[in-house]
Amino acid sequence: MAAVDPQTAARLISERLTCLPIESLPVAHCVGAVLRENVYAERDQPPFDRVAMDGIALAAAGAAPGARRFRVQALQAAGDAPLALASPGHCIEVMTGTVLPTGCDTIVPYERIHLADGWAELQPEEPLSAGRNIHRRASDVRQGALLLSAGAALRSPEVAIAAGAGMSRLRVSAQPRVMVISTGNELIEPGEPIAPHQVRRSNVYGIIAALHRHGFARVADEHLRDDADEIRERLRAHLKTYDVLILSGGVSMGRFDLLPTVLPELGVERVLHGIAQRPGKPLWFGSSHDGCAVFALPGNPVSTLVCVARYVVPALWAAMGAQPAPPERLALADSVAWEPRLTGFLPVRVALDDWGRPWAHPAPTNGSGDFASLAGTDGFVELPPGPNTYAKGFVTRLYRW
Repeated sequence: MAAVDPQTAARLISERLTCLPIESLPVAHCVGAVLRENVYAERDQPPFDRVAMDGIALAAAGAAPGARRFRVQALQAAGDAPLALASPGHCIEVMTGTVLPTGCDTIVPYERIHLADGWAELQPEEPLSAGRNIHRRASDVRQGALLLSAGAALRSPEVAIAAGAGMSRLRVSAQPRVMVISTGNELIEPGEPIAPHQVRRSNVYGIIAALHRHGFARVADEHLRDDADEIRERLRAHLKTYDVLILSGGVSMGRFDLLPTVLPELGVERVLHGIAQRPGKPLWFGSSHDGCAVFALPGNPVSTLVCVARYVVPALWAAMGAQPAPPERLALADSVAWEPRLTGFLPVRVALDDWGRPWAHPAPTNGSGDFASLAGTDGFVELPPGPNTYAKGFVTRLYRW
């Protein structure tokens, strides 16, 4: 199978993803989820003429010409039923958020008055005009207005909006059940004794960290030796249990790169094997008859993390029904020479210049195995196939880790 370009790869992956089921969660537990229903305004917002500042409410339209002193009639706090103004010569102390008292048409804040002996006196220069410091009913939204659309990612503002609309529970996409698997006899867990010819099992932890960073919590992991029978047995079980398998290593052309052979034997249909990019060209993707998506990522750590950010995370969001996020584009802070006739993914650090403009500062690694160079980077930019030199100011797509 010939290598495809990154855009084609992303499309092929999205076409094979199974839409995740819907679950109902308490609104307090929905942050980070994807909404699968529309949310409409329960009432007008605000639902009444709302006092917008602490102070006094009075009737500017009915006050005597030149009136500066008003008798304090009562105190009305937020949550109290509205009082009625006794006369234009009275005022009512009010707190922010309360209903505008009946007969009042303006609010004068505390800092513009002097209170003493049951009287409120306005400062000499304080104007007395109707409508001041009042948040009018339905000035934000009308009852029945669409507040949130299905596909919205629920952050703190969206959760607050849903709660304000009276939604105690929300229908959201279920989180995908993800199994992250490393393969290789050479891999040793952090903290365990290690021989000179062995390497640490690190890719899995980078993948899990990326998934958690993007809000995916139902993630497990396992390590498998380079043994076809063991890989076959464990993958058969995981394909029945999880929505997504993410494998690291074992997808290239070596004698122990067993996954491209074992996966089809287990009924996983190959969709693509190889993307015309650097790093990460050997990526393998397929799906089982039951809809389990399988990402077999190259084992070099830079390749792994690039493929997770470029393909895996966007695919998982799409499977949850999320509205596509607009692409983030930045200009290169320095020129870059790119020789391969492949799409390039170049790590960058994002920094602001003296005018507050963000720039992508190239931070190339010493090959796809040099994950130590990724420290302090914010993500990577996508360079069109070369050979070419991309000058400072060249604008391209940024993918954040």
